[in-house]
Amino acid sequence: MTETNSARTATGPNDDGTRDAPLDGLRVLDLATLFAGPLAATMLGDFGAEVIKVEHPSKPDPSRGHGPSKNGVGLWWKLLGRNKRAITLNLSRPGGRATLLRLAATADVIIENFRPGTLEKWDLGWEELSAANPRLVLTRVTGFGQFGPYAHRPGFGTLAEAMSGFASITGEPDAPPTLPPFGLADSIAALATAYAVMTALAARDRTGEGQVVDMAIIEPILTVLGPQPLWYDQLGYVQERTGNRSANNAPRNTYRTADGTWVAVSTSAQSVAERVMRLVGRPELIDEPWFATGAERAAHADVLDTAVGTWIAARTRTDVLAAFEKAEAAIAPIQDVRDVLTDPQYQALDTVTTVDDPELGPIRMQNVLFRLSSTPGAIRWAGRPHGADTEAVLTELGLTPADLTALRTEGAL
Repeated sequence: MTETNSARTATGPNDDGTRDAPLDGLRVLDLATLFAGPLAATMLGDFGAEVIKVEHPSKPDPSRGHGPSKNGVGLWWKLLGRNKRAITLNLSRPGGRATLLRLAATADVIIENFRPGTLEKWDLGWEELSAANPRLVLTRVTGFGQFGPYAHRPGFGTLAEAMSGFASITGEPDAPPTLPPFGLADSIAALATAYAVMTALAARDRTGEGQVVDMAIIEPILTVLGPQPLWYDQLGYVQERTGNRSANNAPRNTYRTADGTWVAVSTSAQSVAERVMRLVGRPELIDEPWFATGAERAAHADVLDTAVGTWIAARTRTDVLAAFEKAEAAIAPIQDVRDVLTDPQYQALDTVTTVDDPELGPIRMQNVLFRLSSTPGAIRWAGRPHGADTEAVLTELGLTPADLTALRTEGAL
């Protein structure tokens, strides 16, 4: 494997010039597909875990063919499969089952997203896996969780975005509910899953025993939506769609500039709201009794949006951004990916970094999620070809060439 080191800056290198990653020595088996489970495994791999991606021999992870490709190589996989060794294994075959149990005995974590009961059907449920390795953390990521009336339904992030209340509050008041054009619920669930894995491993450090993580994709997105259940429980309040406006503060919207671009303004702090009104030449509005609270300002959003929108519409985006920065008011340009790649703040943070890939050459992708000062994460390689590491991983496990041949003959590899 060709390795690069797109690491976040750190201090304290080792004597040989390398730096320890915080999850060095952790082995993760990624049995999951599309997208929450695999992304959680990617996050663990970014900080040093050895992640072994296990795919069906004839049915690769669908993310390999999801979205645009170049020269027949799926680009999404390059991101999702980074820092993973790729092997094939048919878990429904006896040889595949036996090999997975051998791998499980060497692993710390398994991440899977089969429908509940699938692993059990293959005699690879918690009973068998924990017998092979009592310290194992089995992480089960499904749409609806391992029990309940929906547990056996097909589950995808889109359904979570609908069920959780996200879609019902997204969009304009007189327009249909809006779904995000990307995997929002899956991504939030991936973050939660990585957190859950580390929590279970911390518990294992104290007890010496592994456990099962049950992650339902419908739940983390509900958590990040805020206190809606509490509001309804205590007040009977149901949040409605407000477009880009907020029920908690104003002005808060997107505004078009004179040169046809867009900016977003936020005034969550009272002091910022006052600075904005002075900047746009409407200081008298600050003295209105209703201007004193965010909720009251939100009730007068038409007046405030007109004041801010008129001022911004008469100026270019460059002039608007400069004026807001000078006034210490909160603003950001509405950027597409082209803008993101040239944005000086993202460039300073190395948020989108370059990785050398044997198949495609230099490619740019998001860097690891956060910076650690002493033990940084790193992108060691981008997504590998299907099954590229099968022979190496299984040979390290102790399988002989004759064993590999037998598994191939059986259809287990």
